[in-house]
Amino acid sequence: MKGKFITFEGGEGSGKTTVIKSVERYLKDKSLPVIVTREPGSTTLGEKIRLLLLEEKGNGFYSKRAELALFLAARSQHVEEVIIPSLKKGYIVLCDRYNDSSLAYQGYARDLGMEEVKKMCDFFSLKQNPDLTIYLDLPSKIGLDRILKNSRSDTFDRIESEKSHFHEKVRKGFKKIAEKEPDRFKIVNADQSKEDVFKETIHFIDLIL
Repeated sequence: MKGKFITFEGGEGSGKTTVIKSVERYLKDKSLPVIVTREPGSTTLGEKIRLLLLEEKGNGFYSKRAELALFLAARSQHVEEVIIPSLKKGYIVLCDRYNDSSLAYQGYARDLGMEEVKKMCDFFSLKQNPDLTIYLDLPSKIGLDRILKNSRSDTFDRIESEKSHFHEKVRKGFKKIAEKEPDRFKIVNADQSKEDVFKETIHFIDLIL
């Protein structure tokens, strides 16, 4: 079987990790070859960049262009080291965030321009586009409340700590992508039970498999 590239997008606390784990189990139960990966991360370089971008505190001010450049550097390594080789081997690649996050977060919410950011994403990702993208749609306040409820800490990472206006702009950015690419970019209501979120997600995945 030819490999398939499936990405998962959503705002903070939308439940991507939970859904991806359920999808991974579902595909493995069908004896399908599957690999789970994430951005930024999944390579030595990518994980170091992840620490800089998300987890480390006290790193000071990042310009919005510097932020984008770091995400793109991690993506370039990820695509060449993990995604393309896995697809060539016939794996179904389940990726937590990809180019659409850059369009929504940096292109739209950071006001760098979605078209400009898309050109850069195409270059750094070698135009390796997903076969399907699942977008878990959730009001930002609900997502951030989920993070605090489920976390052992009462603090957010650098991106989560942005003001509510920023997170709502991210949501609008994702919906603009959905309007432009409805065949690839599928919206799933994340404000429902885990079981129903999974059922909707699997419906779209089964269609491409």
